[in-house]
Amino acid sequence: MKGVLLVNLGSPDSPTPKDVKPYLDEFLMDERVIDVPKLLRNLLVRGIILQTRPKKSAKAYAKIWWDEGSPLVVISERFTAKLRQHTNIPVALGMRYGSMSIQKALQELTGQGVDEVLLVPLYPHYAMSSYETVVVKAMEVQKKHFPNIELTTLPAFYKSPDYIRVLSESIAEGLKDFEYDHILFSYHGIPERHIRKSDPTSYHCKIDGSCCSVNSVAHHTCYRHQVYETTELVKAHLGLPEGKVSTSFQSRLAGDPWLKPYTDYEFERLAKEGKKRLAVVTAAFVSDCLETLEEIAMEGKEQFEEAGGEQYKHIPCLNDSDAWVQVMANWVNEWQQNEVLPV
Repeated sequence: MKGVLLVNLGSPDSPTPKDVKPYLDEFLMDERVIDVPKLLRNLLVRGIILQTRPKKSAKAYAKIWWDEGSPLVVISERFTAKLRQHTNIPVALGMRYGSMSIQKALQELTGQGVDEVLLVPLYPHYAMSSYETVVVKAMEVQKKHFPNIELTTLPAFYKSPDYIRVLSESIAEGLKDFEYDHILFSYHGIPERHIRKSDPTSYHCKIDGSCCSVNSVAHHTCYRHQVYETTELVKAHLGLPEGKVSTSFQSRLAGDPWLKPYTDYEFERLAKEGKKRLAVVTAAFVSDCLETLEEIAMEGKEQFEEAGGEQYKHIPCLNDSDAWVQVMANWVNEWQQNEVLPV
């Protein structure tokens, strides 16, 4: 029997340092998030970061926390519930980090007789710290606890025509009645070394602005190429003016070169260049989360206005919109009926 496992990032159980600390520990100790030797990672995370970060992060979570719980979890649960209404096979939701584990979700599916699972990492783009770590963790759990289950993984869907269509329509809806000077596509940032590590050719990715436009097998696992492709496809779909759209990267750590340009620098640059009305799209995520709701919607607005900007609009993620649910349902149903992945 077939079933579907949706996996998103995860969340602490509450916006308190007590619950944030173990969540951050699991997240930051992931070798695909902080990819340094374990001893150094342990020293960095447990000896330095976790001494101060939980209290700071808890305050950030408290700013965006809903009555029902973590926005990312609540949105993911709503999306899952809607998806179940559009397919006749079991659908379970797990998180890469936190108490809503992948193991619990697979247990839920096997309890319903499922032995063939479509794994759906809820990330449009391939990155070792997001999409890849979900796949690796799911395979580890499957091998250890559910050896009789067969796993099939949905590919990164960053350029799927259906995904681009619903993303574009969502952005267009968000731009209604907002006369923008500029649209900034701000994606989650990753270290430049992750790009090179994900390059199967070991030579194509140079992060110099040219390699992304030269066709290569490396693009299948190149986060930088894929996010720029998403921006270009949406721009083409909506007919956005060339000079009014750009791409940037947020959420970096000090000490290493991360993908540029940096979003906070772009807020200042655009405002000082006279862009008074800015719309921001966070297309690295399908569900609004701490990074979109606090870092971009709140802090980003402050940064832009302090630099001289006047009007700022964060376009929500796809979340549990009916159109996005229908796209995912179509993919699931096609896999169920034809055993092919349409993405």
